[in-house]
Amino acid sequence: MEAIRFRDLGPVGDGASCVEHRRNAPVNRPPSAAPAGTKPEDPADGAPVRFDPDRVPAVDVLRGFALLGVCMVNAPVIAGAWNLGSQPGAAFADRLAAWLVTALFTSKFYLLFAFLFGYSFTLQMHAADRDRAPFKRRVGRRLLGLFLFGLAHAVLLYPGDILMTYAVLGLVLFAARGLRTHTALRIAALLVLFLTVVFLAVGVLALTVDDPGRGATTASTARVTAAYRGDPLSVVLTNVRLYRAALGSAVLYSGHLLAAFLVGFAAGRHRLLERHGVPARRARAVIRRLLVAGLLIGVPGSVFTAMCAYGPLDSRLYYFGQAAGILTAPALATAYGCALLILQQKRVGQWLRLFLGSAGRMSLSNYLTQSLVLAFVFTGYGLGWYGRVGPAVLVFGCLVLYVLQLAVCAWLMTRFRYGPAELLLRRVTSGRRGIRPARRNVPGT
Repeated sequence: MEAIRFRDLGPVGDGASCVEHRRNAPVNRPPSAAPAGTKPEDPADGAPVRFDPDRVPAVDVLRGFALLGVCMVNAPVIAGAWNLGSQPGAAFADRLAAWLVTALFTSKFYLLFAFLFGYSFTLQMHAADRDRAPFKRRVGRRLLGLFLFGLAHAVLLYPGDILMTYAVLGLVLFAARGLRTHTALRIAALLVLFLTVVFLAVGVLALTVDDPGRGATTASTARVTAAYRGDPLSVVLTNVRLYRAALGSAVLYSGHLLAAFLVGFAAGRHRLLERHGVPARRARAVIRRLLVAGLLIGVPGSVFTAMCAYGPLDSRLYYFGQAAGILTAPALATAYGCALLILQQKRVGQWLRLFLGSAGRMSLSNYLTQSLVLAFVFTGYGLGWYGRVGPAVLVFGCLVLYVLQLAVCAWLMTRFRYGPAELLLRRVTSGRRGIRPARRNVPGT
């Protein structure tokens, strides 16, 4: 992500004024209904295209795609399956599933979401300017609403919540919004390098410390398992305790998130994703180069991380694997994003916008729904299957849940403009009320 050469995409300014009005941004309306002077995104296939000034389709598609990775990474924690793939005697399918999730998903998709958060920050700046609303007040309300969503999410459903971290780092991004693009990118690179060095140092230290044994860890796991299989109050108290225990780790990893925020903000200034909606030849070349570079750097690093965590390398190298992941995960996240941008220009692009784009438009609602469903299945809120399902079955369940979400969102977004969580957050941000029905795809309307 840090390797983007923004100068290849043309000169633009550094402030909020650089975000041009997107009155002709594509949404799902037939080509015959497109405003004058605009083109459908896929003129070759004649697919229905909408035009909505408030959406950037590429951002929604990427968000919808990132939901899959977030579900894959969060589910093992909520289900108590995070360590089942590494235990002696674990089934090969479980070991393989845990290995693949670590290699392909862990640390990649929260970075993609963080990049989009930074990118969307520029869109919010534009919206405030368009509405002649004080941006400081609007962003403050939005971040407060996001923090409250995260607080409820962490206490009730998932102690690994990231929304509160987003809200706090959003204040940092607001304070840094005047940075020049190259300065923001340099800071992002330094943050990633610093975190890599920290984990390398921890890895060296871990090699010199004797293994304390499995007894304490086994006893702690048993207590957590019993608590999550207990009543709802037991679940809430355990969530609070685990969140407090993981707070130091959240602070440490916040540097990774802030780096992605800054890169996304820089990309938003240069309208990278809007430009790709009708891509110039130069922009397409940059995207392809980033895809190749991201795969060449990201895949080996991710494989090394998984080998340190689940074999065949010695588990004492775990922190070295984490350091490699921190350094190379941005590259693989970039490759994922670039692949989606390229696919959106193919004939399959209309389906990506229909399903992934619809899910991305209500990504906050989907994120919370994933945790709600998983908490019902695996904790005392419902079935209480905590620790009883291995990684292989869990991966399959996540795929089923994700596909169902895509189908439901595609249906909902033909009837409503916002998901329930998005509507509530929008009310907190701007005070707007009600759900406006989406315009139907009727030619000539």
